[in-house]
Amino acid sequence: MGPHPAVAAIRLAVRRVLHDVLTEHTRSADHSPRTPHPELAEAGAGRQRTALPERPDTPLVLVACSGGADSMALASALAFEAPKLAVRAGGITVDHGLQDGSDTRAAEVADRLAALRLDPVEAVAVRVGHEGGPEAAARDARYAALDAAAERHGAAAVLLGHTRDDQAETVLLGLARGSGIRSLSGMAAASGPAGRYRRPFLQLDRQTARKACLVQSLPVWDDPHNIDPAYTRSRLRHEGLPALEKALGKGVVEALARTAQLSRDDADALDTWAAEADSAVRDDAGRLECAKLYALPPAVRRRVLRRAVMAAGSPAGSLFARHIEEVDRLITGWRGQRAINLPGRVEAMRQGGRLVIRQS
Repeated sequence: MGPHPAVAAIRLAVRRVLHDVLTEHTRSADHSPRTPHPELAEAGAGRQRTALPERPDTPLVLVACSGGADSMALASALAFEAPKLAVRAGGITVDHGLQDGSDTRAAEVADRLAALRLDPVEAVAVRVGHEGGPEAAARDARYAALDAAAERHGAAAVLLGHTRDDQAETVLLGLARGSGIRSLSGMAAASGPAGRYRRPFLQLDRQTARKACLVQSLPVWDDPHNIDPAYTRSRLRHEGLPALEKALGKGVVEALARTAQLSRDDADALDTWAAEADSAVRDDAGRLECAKLYALPPAVRRRVLRRAVMAAGSPAGSLFARHIEEVDRLITGWRGQRAINLPGRVEAMRQGGRLVIRQS
């Protein structure tokens, strides 16, 4: 008798990602001066083998685990699948220090990861700032800690437990911000430096992960912040999405997740077009020519402008659609207006038919 359907689903999702990581690692080794070990090539082709942690060329995959149902299900699936392939598996839990006893809880999560035979396992404490609000500040601190852990251990990938429900929430938050198609594309299956962060569960719902924990008797921790109405995502999860489903019927989450993928495909295509157009709208000195910018489709032009503003030093996290719209009006609605001040002490102005973007 096979595993419970929920357990089978999470294991299959993780197995696919591990095969991707292993294939990429093997391909990278093929282009290095070292000759890849034949067992790595066989594992990449789908042959099951016991993990070989003593070999330096065996890729390490870490799981970021909060102790919640999603990430505990992910950790359990990684622990089960990794020994079948030439992959080492470890775990990282981040203590944000935002609740009483968070250090004790982080230590408990680390113990659970170690009990799954993950190695290495770390509990990392961080200090959460205030920039961008509590949710954004906690996210920034968490990813900084995960980046540092991945570098410290030489990890090929870090698995994150975001589900299809999380994706739907992200799409709705992007829609509320009115930031364009990129914000509607939600979370990518792979993101970060060299695709470091992998999200195997984006096609699985939250209930599947919780059921997998239940049938495996895995203890989980429900973060009280997830039901705290002080947090935007919490209100959306417990009030907004249920209201949409009541009004529109079931299937809203699946439709939003599908919208994310379609939007990502479109956004990627437009970004590629903008990257190719960038050099074509500059003069011999590398300055942006307003007439050539005006001739571009608006979606492509705004992407070119965003690239230029960020290149001048404006931080991506502080640069919003309204900023780019103001710069765009220097091209499409020129009436002799003054320079526009942008985040990062960057200013944009029109001079002699050229668009000048620089730090002030």
